[in-house]
Amino acid sequence: MDKRANWLAALLLALATPALGAVKIGVTPGALADSIQVAALEAREAGLQVEVVEFSDWTTPNLALENGDLDLNYFQHQAFLDNAIRETGYDLKPVALGILPNIGLYSEKFQSLEQIPDGARVAVASDPVNQGRGLSLLATAGLIALKPDTGWKATLDDVTDNPKHLQFVEIEGPQLVRAISDVDLAQGYPNHFVNAGRGDFASKALLYSGTADRHFAIRFVTRDDNAANPEIAEFIKLYQTSPKVRAQIDASNAHNPKLYSLPWLD
Repeated sequence: MDKRANWLAALLLALATPALGAVKIGVTPGALADSIQVAALEAREAGLQVEVVEFSDWTTPNLALENGDLDLNYFQHQAFLDNAIRETGYDLKPVALGILPNIGLYSEKFQSLEQIPDGARVAVASDPVNQGRGLSLLATAGLIALKPDTGWKATLDDVTDNPKHLQFVEIEGPQLVRAISDVDLAQGYPNHFVNAGRGDFASKALLYSGTADRHFAIRFVTRDDNAANPEIAEFIKLYQTSPKVRAQIDASNAHNPKLYSLPWLD
């Protein structure tokens, strides 16, 4: 009788406890994927099944989300998302803030911006939004001038003055870390260098963008019709509150607080 009563009590408890479902999230390799993997492991221990899918480019994660192959992605800031929606008409929606990564101007050949020679080869991101962010940083450095009020929306066509006759090389954002040895100066993402085993170099940019602009914080993005999914909310809450996730974010940024911030804490 006791065994039957215990079994019945367990069954009633199971029926009364809402079952957590599953979340399939797309990321790009490096710091973002590393922190998401830590969160996914903790989520599984709590009963929420999370599958992490890594993409090597910045186009497929939104396509996969729009097509229903993902529930969520985590790789893009608001400016990138706005541009993607404008170009494709995707019905995507940001639902929470993630980390705010810095960018920098990096060189293996020169120790200061003043040393950049005439005709130097400079690598910038090929996508329109991140390219604008890189060009804006080059303008801040005094190496170029841009049309007024273009800011991070600038393209190479908006360069109005190039006194050192810089030669621009457009490269996919995730591949910029590999291009550094082939050019004189490159727009770079510190955590990409950390992921490539170059944590010391990540902290040696000739100039950083700063981490004050929340517009460039990475977003958790889903489809508009899936934005109220409770499993997604549960996973994001875990990500934003987990000490293990924060420890991984810090490690992925060379334990250097200058390279990132956590804007959801503001």
